Amino acid sequence: VQLQASGGGLVQAGGSLRLSCAASGRTFNNYNMGWFRQAPGKEREFVASISWSGGSTYYADSVKGRFIISRDNVKNAAFLQMNSLEPEDTAIYYCAADRPPFSGRVYARDNYDYWGQGTLVTVSS
Repeated sequence: VQLQASGGGLVQAGGSLRLSCAASGRTFNNYNMGWFRQAPGKEREFVASISWSGGSTYYADSVKGRFIISRDNVKNAAFLQMNSLEPEDTAIYYCAADRPPFSGRVYARDNYDYWGQGTLVTVSS
């Protein structure tokens, strides 16, 4: 599967952005999806994930209550709604796909088999 992330941009602190991840292929609804981010000089970190059915979601503590992950299996897309953005959220955001069989390690980068190219989010103070 090929992934294309979009929706990044420059936003003021307190603002919102919605990231999209478009997936190619007919088996999108078989994959768990995740969002990761990488700030300058830092390692790529887990942000959120959603199960193949959309029935289970997981969030990093740093974004819990502010970000919402969702997916549309008809449109082959995943989304990350980011609210109450903070300067610390500035990073390149990547979407990723985890194919079955699933290990349950939704927080781990090496759990994911496919990655998009990333989209830059910049939050100004």
